[in-house]
Amino acid sequence: MVAILAFVWGGTFMVTEVALRGITPFWLAASRIVFAALIMIAVWGLRGFVLFQAPLSGAQRAALFTIGAASSAVPFSLLAWGQQHVTSGFAGVSMASTALIMLVLAHFFVPGERLTLRRSIGFAIGFCGVVVLIGGQAFETSGGLLEPIGRAACIGAAFCYSVSSILMRRLPVVDPIGLATVLLLIASSITVPLALITEGLPPLPDKQTLVVLAFLGLIPTAAANILRVLVVRSAGPVFMSLVNYQVPVWSVVLGAWILAEPMPPSLLYAMVLILVGVGISQYGALRRLFGRA
Repeated sequence: MVAILAFVWGGTFMVTEVALRGITPFWLAASRIVFAALIMIAVWGLRGFVLFQAPLSGAQRAALFTIGAASSAVPFSLLAWGQQHVTSGFAGVSMASTALIMLVLAHFFVPGERLTLRRSIGFAIGFCGVVVLIGGQAFETSGGLLEPIGRAACIGAAFCYSVSSILMRRLPVVDPIGLATVLLLIASSITVPLALITEGLPPLPDKQTLVVLAFLGLIPTAAANILRVLVVRSAGPVFMSLVNYQVPVWSVVLGAWILAEPMPPSLLYAMVLILVGVGISQYGALRRLFGRA
């Protein structure tokens, strides 16, 4: 499941670049989420609309809404907007920082996921990669150039994914299909009004854009959301971050190969530093993944 998610999400950035040629960014995010939610409702209905085994407390309901916002609505919107100003390769490499953010959050909020010396060393190396990735002028808004803000939006999306994975792990016993569906419904309730407020009524996309939107809704949103829930709930959020070993590689390779995007040395240096950092920090998980004692 980790390998499938890495390939699918790595290629999603390239497909998003194609979709943005025919639709505005916030309507792109809303369309893929709504389409995925409709598919998941049908699948969930076949299972009898089972969700939690016991009623949720007020705090758990708040956590569920936060997960819905942070797992799809907010990061999809940030990435769709940010990818107007950065390459799909940059967006993909920025997702590697998810694992580093998750290490710190898991230390405080997930039992058994302590930030050890080895993990700290890996975090430091990976953090250097994130610094190289963002660049010294990342948050400078003067001059009218939006690329630094686009980079910050991509990093913000990575933070959202980390927060949602941590919170998802802390939920009580739940049906994974039901949880994936509810999260998409929550995300739909956020992204559609957001798109209406920021961009007005949706544009009428051409046939190619509709096909791309259907693909984004079915594969990297609906199907991948089910896999993500299964991995986080069964193996934990830190293990889930193993996806980030492969996502940057696929995003850069596919973006350069199919979209002819440039691969500047700084992008490759950042990717290497981040992956080395994540590899060191999660060495034990890698050994378990490949069945070594």
